[in-house]
Amino acid sequence: MASSRSMESRTGRSKQRYGDAGERLVAGVVPLNQSRTHVLLIQSTRRAGWVLPKGGWETDETCTEAAQREAWEEAGIVCSVDYDLGQVVEARTPKQISKNAPKSLYQFYEVTVTREENDWPEKHKRNRRWATYAEAREAMSSRPELLEALERSTLLR
Repeated sequence: MASSRSMESRTGRSKQRYGDAGERLVAGVVPLNQSRTHVLLIQSTRRAGWVLPKGGWETDETCTEAAQREAWEEAGIVCSVDYDLGQVVEARTPKQISKNAPKSLYQFYEVTVTREENDWPEKHKRNRRWATYAEAREAMSSRPELLEALERSTLLR
């Protein structure tokens, strides 16, 4: 099974899906442990801080496939999708949005982590850590769209 997962992260935006208003469609996960007491966070590569695994939804995959692929590429986890947490609209101000980081529409899923691998595509540039609800809220305090996904999850408060 593991052999089917690539050790290369997808790069570029040639297959990126866009919404009706031109927004970049992004798939993400709120990765929980079996007992729902902790969420897995990953280090952001663009800014200091911790985030949820997420990335562009591409034309050759379903949204859940994109979410699971991003979880693998960024966090090195194998996970099963439990709930559709719905869409979250971009929260950045127009000043924070650029050609390289256009406005996004996020689709989040709650997933259960079934396995954590020691080697994964972005291991060299990301750490990961398990956090309680309070720790995750604090770590992602500057990212309202990620907090919204966290709030919708069944992570124990």
